[in-house]
Amino acid sequence: MKKSLIASAVATGAALSSFATLADGPAFYGRVDLAATNSNTGYATQNQKDGTVFENNFSWLGVKGSEKLSQNVALIYQMEFGVNNFDNSGDTFNTRNTFVGLQTQAGTALIGRNDSVFKQSEGGFDLFGNTNADIDLLVAGQSRLGDSITYYSPKIAHILTLNATYVMEDNYEEGSWFNPGEDDEWSGNTYALSATLGDKALKAQNYYVAAAYNDGLDGIKAYRGVAQVKFGELVLGALYQNSEHVADKYSNLEGDTWFINAGYKLGNTTLKASYGQDDSGLGKYVGRMVGDSDVGMEQVENVDLQQYTLGADHRLSKNTLVYGHFTRFDGDMLLGGNKVSLEDDVITLGLRVDF
Repeated sequence: MKKSLIASAVATGAALSSFATLADGPAFYGRVDLAATNSNTGYATQNQKDGTVFENNFSWLGVKGSEKLSQNVALIYQMEFGVNNFDNSGDTFNTRNTFVGLQTQAGTALIGRNDSVFKQSEGGFDLFGNTNADIDLLVAGQSRLGDSITYYSPKIAHILTLNATYVMEDNYEEGSWFNPGEDDEWSGNTYALSATLGDKALKAQNYYVAAAYNDGLDGIKAYRGVAQVKFGELVLGALYQNSEHVADKYSNLEGDTWFINAGYKLGNTTLKASYGQDDSGLGKYVGRMVGDSDVGMEQVENVDLQQYTLGADHRLSKNTLVYGHFTRFDGDMLLGGNKVSLEDDVITLGLRVDF
């Protein structure tokens, strides 16, 4: 009897300890990520300039913290800003995830600007994330939207979470090619759902699996599956997504996107490789190319785009690494009835510091 009481007390303490640890004062954090890049067209670079350029890969500053309100409830908050004043853009800051929320035994709810759970379902899959080889150059729906409500369930059986994003319809920005205008037929839905299994950091479990659905956010309907598995120092991953634009005007924009990748750690160095294909035309790469032309996205047809990337990270210290990669974009599409090449070669060498 005494042993069972002790076990019960330990279990109860463990269940509540997560709330106790959340009672932390504001913590300041940030990242500096700068790279030198050479590109033939510039459609993949952060500033969309060709030739040799310096890129700011989403450097940021932030503050976050929590406040315990009761034994089972904690207030959590975050304010994060992109920092742009490494170049001549004129805009010092831009918007990143900024929210306030509550964490309880029933889950966590956040209000504000946040990555949609559809975007978050990628987990740690994107080995070249926040660079000119990011999967969002081919993959649509990588949304970070304000006026949103995000919910994360508690971990079920220590491995499963159920998540949702809802964006307030009255505040949802419309009018760009990504979002249908007033004259376009649109379902009006603005939500995303996901379920994740395992650990995206591949520590608690050596696998991560996710399924997600997006309805209306970024003007698309899409479903996605993601999987990663770790074998010793080798990590293998795959992503598949089907996307279609919700507006009749852009009914030509529909198709499949998929990626496979691998990473292998050798001491302080990680070797990485990725390959992807897209025929939807809904990623940033095609959008930027069309935006630089005299025709609209409604005249895009027969997209056949491939992305190959080889690279490596080398960690100089716990918080500092250097990285480099080569990316080739290949393929073509019809734009206004004319065949257009999607080729580009991109070479990047960068430095990242976290604090």
